[in-house]
Amino acid sequence: MDYARMHAEKRKLIEVSMPLEVINRESAREKSIRHGHPSTLHLWWSRKPLATARAVLFAQLVDDPSSRPDEFPTEEAQSIERARLHGIIEQLVVWENSNDPALLREAHEEIMKSSGPSGPPAILDPFAGGGSIPLEAQRLGLETHASDLNPVAGLINRALIEIAPRFADSRPIFPGLSEKQLIAWAGAEGLAADVRAYGEWIRDAARDINGQMYPAVTVNGGQTATVIAWKWARTVTCPNPACGIAMPLVSSWWLSKRPGRQTGIVPTVSNNKVSYAVSTDPAMVPSTGTVGRSGAICVGCNSAVSLADIRQASRTIGLRSQLIAVIVEAPGGRSYLAPTAEQETAAHVAKPDDFPDGDLFDWPGRINVYRYGMTKFSDLFTNRQLVALTTFSQLVGRARDKVFLDALAAGMPEGNRLEAGGTGAAAYADGVATYLALAVSRTSDYLSNLCGWHNGRETIRNVFGLQAIPMVWDYAEVNPYSGSTGNFRGQLEWVAKVIGRLPTSRAGIVTAVSADDRPYLNFVVSTDPPYYDNICYSDLSDFFYVWQRASLKNIHSELFRTVQVPKADELVANPYRQGGKEGAAEFFESGFERVFQRMRQGANPYFPITVYYAFKQSESSTNGESSTGWATILEGIVRAGWSITATWPLRTELMNRQTGQGANALASSIVLACRPRSQSAPTIDRGGFLSVLHSELPSKLRELQQAAVAPVDLAQSTIGPGMAVFTRYSKVTEADGSAMRVRTALELINQVLAEVLNEFEGDFDSDTRWALKWFDQNGFDAGLFGDAENQATALNTSIPGMERGGILTSRAGKVQLFAPTKLPDDYDPRRDQRLSVWEAALHTARVLEAKGIEDAGQLIASLKQAPGPRIDLDAVKELAYLLYSIAERKNWSTIGQTFNNLATAWPDILRASESGVSTIQTGFDFESLDDEF
Repeated sequence: MDYARMHAEKRKLIEVSMPLEVINRESAREKSIRHGHPSTLHLWWSRKPLATARAVLFAQLVDDPSSRPDEFPTEEAQSIERARLHGIIEQLVVWENSNDPALLREAHEEIMKSSGPSGPPAILDPFAGGGSIPLEAQRLGLETHASDLNPVAGLINRALIEIAPRFADSRPIFPGLSEKQLIAWAGAEGLAADVRAYGEWIRDAARDINGQMYPAVTVNGGQTATVIAWKWARTVTCPNPACGIAMPLVSSWWLSKRPGRQTGIVPTVSNNKVSYAVSTDPAMVPSTGTVGRSGAICVGCNSAVSLADIRQASRTIGLRSQLIAVIVEAPGGRSYLAPTAEQETAAHVAKPDDFPDGDLFDWPGRINVYRYGMTKFSDLFTNRQLVALTTFSQLVGRARDKVFLDALAAGMPEGNRLEAGGTGAAAYADGVATYLALAVSRTSDYLSNLCGWHNGRETIRNVFGLQAIPMVWDYAEVNPYSGSTGNFRGQLEWVAKVIGRLPTSRAGIVTAVSADDRPYLNFVVSTDPPYYDNICYSDLSDFFYVWQRASLKNIHSELFRTVQVPKADELVANPYRQGGKEGAAEFFESGFERVFQRMRQGANPYFPITVYYAFKQSESSTNGESSTGWATILEGIVRAGWSITATWPLRTELMNRQTGQGANALASSIVLACRPRSQSAPTIDRGGFLSVLHSELPSKLRELQQAAVAPVDLAQSTIGPGMAVFTRYSKVTEADGSAMRVRTALELINQVLAEVLNEFEGDFDSDTRWALKWFDQNGFDAGLFGDAENQATALNTSIPGMERGGILTSRAGKVQLFAPTKLPDDYDPRRDQRLSVWEAALHTARVLEAKGIEDAGQLIASLKQAPGPRIDLDAVKELAYLLYSIAERKNWSTIGQTFNNLATAWPDILRASESGVSTIQTGFDFESLDDEF
């Protein structure tokens, strides 16, 4: 057999085994790391953690030991080698190791060993987005290609993988800077220093031009204080003829709700005018705002105004604004002042003549401001903000000219421009200007009339806390020259810190092209495609594009050749642009099929492709559940001729992101490994497909549970192994001979999942089986004693015995299970003579919620010392999954969360039971961060 054929048959590590627990832990932890993290270069939506991308790429390229039987002939030898490879991944995913040269060299050598004589393949991400995958391919020393139709994504990727490597180890050229700092200037440190220096020049020049728009205030008997922000309220005329005031639309009157610093705004109406005072007396501050989901209330006459009337007024005559408070950084700390005529007048400036603009798209639920007459991008900014941002944008061009001259003076040859592949002074000036423009673009996220004020953190909110452009009634206008959140210097520093940590060993290649209009020959694909209709990338990114284009259209002409972001070919299901839901579904599905067909035609036979997917299951049907996003993407993959060889649930999304708060949002992405399906793949009928599912899903489900997949993710995660069965065959035939659709397969997979979960009941003791059935019928509410006793007799247990065991109460003809919160705090399983899996699970859930992982681990350690037959700890975890499944089906969200938390934390609880110490932080307080994405 020739080498090529042998190599093509080798399974890669990702197709056999992944150290999910460590990858999940580090991916979740990474979301709390800000300074220097590439995600802080510029906002992009749903960016994957670097740890996840790094692990997936390594495992995608490295052989599984079972593919080398001559080196690892036994299962034991393969397991030892697999554990060694897992150890490399477990080190790679740690953020602090991301630039460790020895570790990266070791990882690259492993990839080389699995690549054959031609070396490792070129990696391509055709939906590059925020750049996580291309950046990590570059970090691993691989030839890296990134493409995206969206020019904002293209610019981010160029800034991450193209520019810095061209100027690796260069000294800064800003006059005098290199001499002042006697350091080695390794990697991109010199470039980062220049970006800081020329950014400071932009800030100083801009302040000289328009700093008078941001006057200071006098406080504490004559001391001068810098204004951090001005708080404004939009107003609409009260429709009551007897009132007619400019009624403020305010969501909350509070400026600070911190204990000991409570401060709010007190509105007063006199002579048909509203004035505003600031008070630290909570009794004086109105407890609620004036506007909500149903409409607004006038502060003058209490007249109600519907949102429909507000929308109508906003579209016909427009909404106005009143200054309602001034926020300053005084010598003694942050202070809040009542508005003054001087401060309000300072904001009344004319629009600049040459500000960039464009049309907003009317997408209900995503771009809600359109309904309030804000139809242009310029409507999202005050005139003062337009002047400031336009000034910053124009100064980027002047800064570029200064960099060019200074680079020539420092001895750099002129060379070609950056876009032409240059590495001299012209290209360097283009590169520095690119990063400066990103700092300006970042600033626009905080310099908009859609920025709210966070009265808990006492700081400004950026526009894109959500993947949408929502209406903000009372907004905070930041001072870009202050030292507080949102100022230009702060945005510049975020960019510079990222540059200094970028890998510089090998430049990547970024192109602006649609995924279905590019070549794939000889590339290995790893990609995170759009999720059906989840994010309207092009419409949202226009917010940044208009400012980036103003600065960079002559530097990145390929990216900025259109007035706004291209939208017609974007692979997003948009019913408002594609003729309704059916048209959107057809557009998305056909587009994905074309993309994966092109990938299939150019597939590298030696390596699988990897595809990320994350979306909650949302569509109900009579036979189960399936997701529009899943079905559409998988339909495209299957019809394009791919077979799924492995699926792995990876915990990559923030559970405290705004879109996830109060919603059943997934905590995991599913990574699919796919190879071209054989032309000779067999067919199977519906019955045979179900038989294989019943045969294979139980073991796969236990593997997922062992990998600490959260119950909330289990249904979606199990789709992967199910689809691996489905795509194994060229066709699954229905009774009428037609081919089974992916949607039907998904519904059958969910059915089998439910059946397999129910079969786990056989692992439980009689008390637990009875409690599980009673919980399914009654939850933690009371039921009739007669029904309870009949079911107990059938399961060879008794109500009095279980009451003595401490899992229920039986009084006055009623039987009721104890909820975890009702169980005794002093419980000691070592004194329990009738210990059940049910009791172990509920007490552990109680301790976990009340005291945390360490105490829950101590309880498990005590369970191991309990009298009688030893409790099967795997059964305790399986019970948590079952209880979550029941709670989800019954819509008992609070109860479900309790058992989801228990199952998710289970590996850490077991570790704590052995060591007495918790080894993982379970959450991060993102509200405490200074800069939120």
